[in-house]
Amino acid sequence: MITEVLDDGWLWWRIAEAGWVEPLSPDYAQARGGRWNPPNSHPTLYLNEDKVSARMNLRQFISGWPFEPEDLRSETGPVLVCATLPRNQTVVDAHSPAGIDALDLPATYPVDRNGNTITHPPCQQIGTRAREAGLRGVRARSAQSPYGVGRELAWFPATTASRAKQLSVLRFDDWYWK
Repeated sequence: MITEVLDDGWLWWRIAEAGWVEPLSPDYAQARGGRWNPPNSHPTLYLNEDKVSARMNLRQFISGWPFEPEDLRSETGPVLVCATLPRNQTVVDAHSPAGIDALDLPATYPVDRNGNTITHPPCQQIGTRAREAGLRGVRARSAQSPYGVGRELAWFPATTASRAKQLSVLRFDDWYWK
């Protein structure tokens, strides 16, 4: 694994429903699992590195809804939570060509050579190894873009007291269309 230290003070973005009490809680993904952590494993908070990545992830976020983004209203659509992480977070590089190669993922990640999205199990194994090695997460190419654009972070808090700090919340129209 190739590691990197995240920039302190970087603004990370989380899509959330407006009514969520704790939109930055890592407990939901701990129970349900995600791309980089298996169900019932360890606390994980999934974040977007920028608003472009968040926009790409919106379709996945609303995939079970009977709406398309253009149908969503600002007062009821998903919000975008801006947050920072604790300082000195060392994570796995799953975005650069060297990082992808070191993880034995195909150079075309997040898709294989046939254009199929890489499934969760191999990524979950990587996330589990990273967590066991004491790393704070996986910074990866967005799985929502077959071309490898966009960056996401699966963040593993060091302790239950380690939290992302919420800075602001943007209404749907203030982040998706701008």
